[in-house]
Amino acid sequence: MVSDSAASAVLPLLLLVSIAMAKTVTYDFNVGWVTAQPDGFSRPTIGINGQWPIPPITAAVGDKVIVNVHNDLGNQTTSLHFHGLYQNGTTHMDGPVGASQCSIPIGASFVYEFQIDQPGTYWYHSHDSGQYPDGLRGPLIISDPDSPYKDQYDEEIVLTLSDWYHDQMPGLLSWFISSANPTGAEPVPDSALMNETQDLKMNVEPGKTYMFRIINIGAFAAQYLWFEGHTMRVVEVDGIYTEEADANMIYLTAAQRYSVLVTTNNETSANFAIVGSMDLDLFDVVPENLNPNVTGWLVYNEAAPLPTPAFTESFEPFDDFTLIPYDREPIFDTVDYSFNLDVKMDNLGDGANYAWFNNHTYVPPKVPTLYSALTSGNIATDAAIYGEHTIPFILEKNNVVEIVLNNMDAGKHPFHLHGHAFQTVVRSAEEAGVYVNNETFPEFPMRRDTVLARPNGNIVLRFRADNPGIWLFHCHIEWHVASGLVATMIEAPLELQQQLSLAQSPYASPNASALAIPTSHVQACTRQGIPIAGNAAGNMEDLFNLNGENIPPAPLPAGFEAKGIVALVFSAVSAFVGMAVIGWYGALEQVQRGWEQGCVMI
Repeated sequence: MVSDSAASAVLPLLLLVSIAMAKTVTYDFNVGWVTAQPDGFSRPTIGINGQWPIPPITAAVGDKVIVNVHNDLGNQTTSLHFHGLYQNGTTHMDGPVGASQCSIPIGASFVYEFQIDQPGTYWYHSHDSGQYPDGLRGPLIISDPDSPYKDQYDEEIVLTLSDWYHDQMPGLLSWFISSANPTGAEPVPDSALMNETQDLKMNVEPGKTYMFRIINIGAFAAQYLWFEGHTMRVVEVDGIYTEEADANMIYLTAAQRYSVLVTTNNETSANFAIVGSMDLDLFDVVPENLNPNVTGWLVYNEAAPLPTPAFTESFEPFDDFTLIPYDREPIFDTVDYSFNLDVKMDNLGDGANYAWFNNHTYVPPKVPTLYSALTSGNIATDAAIYGEHTIPFILEKNNVVEIVLNNMDAGKHPFHLHGHAFQTVVRSAEEAGVYVNNETFPEFPMRRDTVLARPNGNIVLRFRADNPGIWLFHCHIEWHVASGLVATMIEAPLELQQQLSLAQSPYASPNASALAIPTSHVQACTRQGIPIAGNAAGNMEDLFNLNGENIPPAPLPAGFEAKGIVALVFSAVSAFVGMAVIGWYGALEQVQRGWEQGCVMI
């Protein structure tokens, strides 16, 4: 038995040992173009330091991570978001352009620096202009010497799933949000990838247990995943340890992660397929030539054949809602602040289709929301200064917040919250309609940072607002981020002003003890002529004057519906085709006359 005095001596010693073991992990990333052909089609791809797939970021709990980024793309700005990291005390390092920073200009450098205080499976990607599907996405793994499962496996393997497009994002986005696409049909991927390639082979040894860290780094497609001839044991989702749960098949939306334990067979006479299959329900139209599957193999014997996956009649994935967090955090049964987010897709006056929360579509502000919060003094607690088009919500420190999301759309949506993992206390079936408070809540709700809302269904999420900062809540289908399915959580802004200082602005509250926004962050704005103070419109003299803020296109004319736009588009196309046919016949007549006159007109 250890006495109180002895224990008090041991604790500081353990703390010193922990500090001594922590290290600074530095990455120097030069972001530029490379050529890649992961599915056989060669195309320009965004790489790091001349390579693609881009390198993983790895660290341990307690480490400091520094990422020095240089934008060498030549034709695009960029940024990095470290998906799933809460960034406690460092909201300015979160990465979404327009929320916590300006984009990194062409030819400029930018420094991200943050402390790691959470273990688990994460990833990093661009959070600028729908860019990451062009290749700027990779694993971020935080090891944990105190993992409750550390003695139950022999080796870790990182396995990414993704979708892949042959065309680059700027052109795809230009078509997607345009009157040429009034129904908002998302571009369908050209292929599925596994570890950013196809026909992946993973050598395994018999009788061993492997922990697979599985990450869907795709832009759009959710994927079903299974290991033929093997059972998975789920032990982590989105950085949250869970009680062990068996699964034969799992379903990962874009941005979700699972860690699963897989014990290999004792026999080595056969190899086994690993199958990823894109969820075709997400696609408006499935091209005839699309192969929605990607196959890898657990290779026990290199001399044995690589089997073709068995035919699957139906997809019956494990239900992640049934997971119980390892720490058994009880449900937050008292809610301090609850609000609804109602999802729909609709058209605006430019004829394009947009995504909406509560009848608003997100438009980035002229001043990054973080800088508005840091330069507005006590008025930072008034949602009006952030502009209605950022869809802002003010959260008070330590309040239990409840988001009731009603998906009034016929599509599936994976919703992600920056800065937090949330308790998922309700997830309805498809076609359940709006939430009516008639559910039985789980005692220990599943926690994660990205969760699926089913078509015309609802979800209810709860979290404690204990992390002052600017945190986006958005659908993680990249097409829907671009079309406006984003809201802004402004969490404890007055406490945030005590944590962070924007010393480069005369409007910021002076605070010598606060962490300073780095010079490279400010220069990213000033170099592009973007103000670093004021409200969403960049107005400082009157913070409630939003004249000049960025706004969406005008509404549709009264009485004009989306189906009218579709009809108009098809009428225009028909007219164009008709004129082309008339022109072709006219040209044919001239050619025939030329033949009659002994000449041909070119």
